[in-house]
Amino acid sequence: MTTINPKVAAPYSAKGSLKKKLWNSKTLILMCIPAILYFIAFSYMPLPGIYVAFVNYNYRKGIFGSPFVGLKNFEFVANSGKLWSLTKNTILFNLAFIVLDNLLAVVVAILLKEIQSKAFRKVSQTMMFLPYFISQVLVGLLVYSLLNSDTGYLNVVRTAMGLEPLKLYKTGDPWPFIIVLVHLWQKTGYNSVVYFAAIMGIDQAIIEASMIDGANAWQKIRYIILPSLKPTIVILLLFALGGIVKGDFGLFWNLVGRNPILYQPVDIIEMFVYRATISDFNFSTASAVGLYQSLIGFVMVLSVNAIVKKIEPDYSLF
Repeated sequence: MTTINPKVAAPYSAKGSLKKKLWNSKTLILMCIPAILYFIAFSYMPLPGIYVAFVNYNYRKGIFGSPFVGLKNFEFVANSGKLWSLTKNTILFNLAFIVLDNLLAVVVAILLKEIQSKAFRKVSQTMMFLPYFISQVLVGLLVYSLLNSDTGYLNVVRTAMGLEPLKLYKTGDPWPFIIVLVHLWQKTGYNSVVYFAAIMGIDQAIIEASMIDGANAWQKIRYIILPSLKPTIVILLLFALGGIVKGDFGLFWNLVGRNPILYQPVDIIEMFVYRATISDFNFSTASAVGLYQSLIGFVMVLSVNAIVKKIEPDYSLF
């Protein structure tokens, strides 16, 4: 009886199996090529630029010709005394965005699924989706025209009712809530699309069987829809936590701008770096802060993924 040496057969078999899998998945691979090229061009090729954070960048000498200064660029923000408050504000805002975004997106997706009229559902979904495409500059103008002390619509109504106008641009306390509300108004419709697609992918036979057994709408949502959405929710939360120290600069800058009165409660890392570097174009400092943000986000993703892996291994990223 002839025997085959496993040391010789195994590599050949593995190679053949890999080629077969690639050939069988050629359509999916072709569909993924644009995404792969995108990440190579914008995520992996710029990685050598991290070196800017450790040099005193000189335009003539270039990145690798500039003098190496070690961690001195990181001292810019650390020595300012604002590193903790900036990081705290950025993380707290992003936590509010992540929690409320996903919560409202799930609620909206479930409500859309429960709408019986397809025409009304499409119109509602379109109306909620449109704010996502509005420019942040226009959003800032809309908020200013609504809230400014002199001619804002809110204060015009209050004045007509005999009430004192609100001087919101002269006090920073309400602005964390205003920014969160504006963010939710703009992003909830877009975020609900993923959850709505996940709900539509649930086997309708299960839902119909529950209704035959006498399950009401709340029981259907609690015992069928929400458990089915759990993997999607966990994965989206993990992705969102990777950017927990990266603020939405466009939103904050266009709502707050150069008003120093509002900086204390809403100042985030991106705004501070922009204000600090716009005058002297210190790209080394900006790169150092960007690396600081990326490292914290990386640690957050690894930590949360490890926790999820211990609780529900099937829902972890890796």
